[in-house]
Amino acid sequence: MPSPKTVSDPQSLHIALLGYRSQPHGGGQGIYLHYLSKALVEAGHRVDVLSGPPYPELDPRVRLVHIPSLDLFVHGLGSLRPRHLLSYTDMVEWLSKLTGGFAEPYTFGRRVRRHLLRERREFARRGERHYDLVHDNQSLSDGVLQLERDGFALVTTVHHPITLDLQIALDAAGSWRERLLIRRWHSFLRMQRRVVRRLRHVITVSARSRRDIARDFGRPESATDLIYNGIDTAVFRPHEDIRRKNLQLMATASADAPLKGLRYLLEAYASLLPRYPALELLVIGRAKPGGSTEKLLQRLGLSERVRFISGISTGELVRHYAEATVAVVPSLYEGFGLPAGEAMACGVPLVSTDGGALPEIVGDAGVVVPAGDAAALAQAIAALLDDPQRRQVLGDAGRRRIVDTFSWSVCARQLLDYYRDVIANADT
Repeated sequence: MPSPKTVSDPQSLHIALLGYRSQPHGGGQGIYLHYLSKALVEAGHRVDVLSGPPYPELDPRVRLVHIPSLDLFVHGLGSLRPRHLLSYTDMVEWLSKLTGGFAEPYTFGRRVRRHLLRERREFARRGERHYDLVHDNQSLSDGVLQLERDGFALVTTVHHPITLDLQIALDAAGSWRERLLIRRWHSFLRMQRRVVRRLRHVITVSARSRRDIARDFGRPESATDLIYNGIDTAVFRPHEDIRRKNLQLMATASADAPLKGLRYLLEAYASLLPRYPALELLVIGRAKPGGSTEKLLQRLGLSERVRFISGISTGELVRHYAEATVAVVPSLYEGFGLPAGEAMACGVPLVSTDGGALPEIVGDAGVVVPAGDAAALAQAIAALLDDPQRRQVLGDAGRRRIVDTFSWSVCARQLLDYYRDVIANADT
């Protein structure tokens, strides 16, 4: 595998970043593409993002190339048209959704490969330079693997194996029927396990993810390289001009995803209200109508107490961090933990679980409690609410830790060294 800092060629690169689904304000993948592409452009390189819907929000210096899909999660099964019957890829996507599956990683791989091969031929006819390197953001699809065989220099990021999402969802399921549907939806994992073992150049974003990839995907730890994600410390920063509230908790979480552990924060919040009746909880996310979170809110009597906000700008997110007394990351597992890093960069005292890579990111600059333990969350939150001095110490320490260790400029430098080594050894 490539070793960092072996190539010093300052040549500007033309890089293609791939994302099969790039939600700009949640899920992590669109956020990763946004900040990585921006950091690479600022380092002097030309970057295109090739994405399926939902499309990311990008720096204006980054070109977005749309790789359309049927986008059935938005348009529904009734959106099928006669022209789609002529496309094997479209029919796979539609039939998979019809039977409860999720084929977008597979179909994106087919579509993006077709696009890149066609574009490369066009560039060759014009005598122009095509992409120096293609960087896939965890589609782990057959089509993207084929790009390596087509002669493209290819790097793939695996944030964490989705097997963990599967297991947590199965544990939270209420019936065998629900577990059957969950397994069907995650059937794309068979492809991802096969592909990840065959790829030449794989990076991941934490030591914990590297161990989990080895365990669940069968790729040796030594064959996966570690480059931490970054946090945009110029955007996510303290705002001394915004007054911090005395009793407001804040969390960024996909409300109905069991992996994010919001259930335990809601239970902790309910247990804290008798002691802190004015305590507020703001969740950056959306609760699905009739979903598990909405039902839990009703059961706990919190339907009118918890505020959910979604679809906000990054500037609004930072403002909410500036107002928060304590930020909470209740996740059962994180491959990296962007919400933790963003809160720390904003100087917000943090209570985090030990799920996945979170202890790697938080270090001693936050309070870490066992994942899935509502009582431990409540105890840690109460201790910080009662200790303003401790909150200040942790907020300052968190900011320093992110600036020193987890900035996007550091990530971009490491990745560029890695890219150049991959390119230099592409034909060996």
